[in-house]
Amino acid sequence: MSLKFIILGCGSSMGVPRADGDFGFCDPKIKKNYRTRCSALIKFNNQNFLIDTSPDLRKQLLSNKIKSIDKVFYTHLHADQTHGINDLRPFFLKNQNQIPAYADKKTSKFLYSSFRYCFETSFGYPSTLKLNNLKNKYIFTHQNKKIYIQAIPVDHGKIKSICYLINKKLAYASDVSSISKNDFRLFKDLKYFVVDCLWYKTHYSHFNLNQVLNLVKIFKPEKTILTNMHSDLDYKALKKKLPKNIVPAYDGMTIAL
Repeated sequence: MSLKFIILGCGSSMGVPRADGDFGFCDPKIKKNYRTRCSALIKFNNQNFLIDTSPDLRKQLLSNKIKSIDKVFYTHLHADQTHGINDLRPFFLKNQNQIPAYADKKTSKFLYSSFRYCFETSFGYPSTLKLNNLKNKYIFTHQNKKIYIQAIPVDHGKIKSICYLINKKLAYASDVSSISKNDFRLFKDLKYFVVDCLWYKTHYSHFNLNQVLNLVKIFKPEKTILTNMHSDLDYKALKKKLPKNIVPAYDGMTIAL
């Protein structure tokens, strides 16, 4: 079975550089400091499962030569994870089949009210997505192979976000400020822990570096990959501070599972 996980974007809500050209503390000479907003892709045999539709989705899909999208999973309702939804239209136009989208109740309500045209035929334009209430666990089969996806709610400030656990090997928690101790057992024995690490300071809705380091001591994943990084975090400077089993993500980073 071919199974890969691609980090399409690893930047925080304004990306690096910001729209005004500000790189913050990131060296513009380093290619890995150019960060689009968070989205990810699971490549399961010849199927593509997208996680979030960031405002930079078009660029991300073109850069990674993604020619099809089979399913979409949402982590939460914020703009930096949803506002690229219109870029899914070309994938509907190819085969005229609605793309299944999965989201929790609050995110579903937001998506439907904000982008109703994507889910209902209107003004002569066909709906491109079929919205499904997110379940706790999924098993998808393709070419006699199976993939297991589990949805784990985590705190993201005052709202919930979804961490996706894939084949019990990789956890993707791109927006998180707290994980319930009752769920710690789900994060044990991971091969990869892809986790929110906004910056060095404390933030009410995101992990900072010290919080991630403390979690890594508890979960003990083989490798931890930092994502959702603000312009405070220069790739080279951050990498020098980290132990070998923890690395910053970069756009297009591909993980074989």
